[in-house]
Amino acid sequence: MSVSARSHAPHQPAGSDTAATATPVRSRADADADAHPDSAPATGPSAPARGRGVLEGAFALLEALRRQGDEAGVTELALACGVPKATVHRLLDQLVALGAVERHGARYRLGAQLYRIGQAWQPHPGLRAAARLPLHRLRAATGASVVLTVLHEDLALTVSSVPGALEPVLPVRNGSGFHLDTAAGRALRGPSRPGPVLDREDVLAGVCCAALPVRAPDGAVVAALAALVPAGRPAPAGHHLERLAQGVGQAAAAITRGLARGPRRLTGLPPDLVR
Repeated sequence: MSVSARSHAPHQPAGSDTAATATPVRSRADADADAHPDSAPATGPSAPARGRGVLEGAFALLEALRRQGDEAGVTELALACGVPKATVHRLLDQLVALGAVERHGARYRLGAQLYRIGQAWQPHPGLRAAARLPLHRLRAATGASVVLTVLHEDLALTVSSVPGALEPVLPVRNGSGFHLDTAAGRALRGPSRPGPVLDREDVLAGVCCAALPVRAPDGAVVAALAALVPAGRPAPAGHHLERLAQGVGQAAAAITRGLARGPRRLTGLPPDLVR
């Protein structure tokens, strides 16, 4: 963010009439600072608070764009964030310059630079890399929509996903969250009894789920793996969920073995697993 610098009036000799009566010389930067106080130089005790406010505003815009899911205009974002349109416009210009936001005409959406930064987040060392192949194999074997979630701010946050047969009904996306009363959430908190957590349309009509904790080599729960399918496909829900749970258990065990081998870089998938 560019910050305007104030120019001072020329020094006048002490005792001169001019020094007592001259009108101070005002630069364009002074006028801009008066017209836009929030762009004035950050000085004094309030400077950290002002900087924090700018960051909070920028992140509020990014969150509003995430919730929008596609593109949004300045007016929509101003209403969503509760800030003036002029402030939204200025922050968006700065975010566009950084690559965090992309502009298309009068509309804005999240940018590629933000996506690249987000992909570097690791909820547990090596977790996403260890889960990549087991998730795709589970999807290929069962047709289920598969999600890997971690506990974050009272939600089961999806950090890796593979869309399956449930996509038209319940799309799965990285970054989406599930409440802790879902099968994935209950598996994250630790099941009350051994074995998988099964959801037979308990949360959403037409959707069944089997979930299990994913454990680190030391036994600590670091994630939950869940497979979601349409109810009653391809067999009665009870029998189908039991078989689905077996596949989830095998995939969870494979992730644990991957974690034991240590962090690895993400690699390409075998051709037979690429849709």
